[in-house]
Amino acid sequence: MQNTIVRNVASFLAAVIAAYILGAIFISQGNIASIVGMGFDISAAQRLDAAFHDVMHMTSIYLPVIAVSYLIALPVATLIIKYAPHLRMILYVLAGATGLVAIHLILKLLLGMSGIAATRTVVGLLAQAIAGGLGGYLFHVISMKRTDVS
Repeated sequence: MQNTIVRNVASFLAAVIAAYILGAIFISQGNIASIVGMGFDISAAQRLDAAFHDVMHMTSIYLPVIAVSYLIALPVATLIIKYAPHLRMILYVLAGATGLVAIHLILKLLLGMSGIAATRTVVGLLAQAIAGGLGGYLFHVISMKRTDVS
């Protein structure tokens, strides 16, 4: 029992951090794409610097939002998995992707505008879905019991 709790908490934390890092990088690069679209030249070093800056400085806002979305999405997936265990991986991936897209859509509905500029486009939302799906996949892999691994 205790091993299961530790494994699930570690899986959750790893999933949130992975989704956060990838999501922040996607946000950074989406913002840069808008700048490039205005005709400015951005070097690879500037792209890397912007990505690093966003990953380091969005922790107080974006990281908790992702954690809350996963606190809702992953348990819902776990409940469904009890009835369809053969869909475990796809359900955790979908839960992570849905959780991240949902936070942006809900914020837009509540605020009347997108809180993050890069998510105003379908491509930006899709990038967040990919980040969320990767976090969900990571949760799936790390939270598996050793006997589940083949």
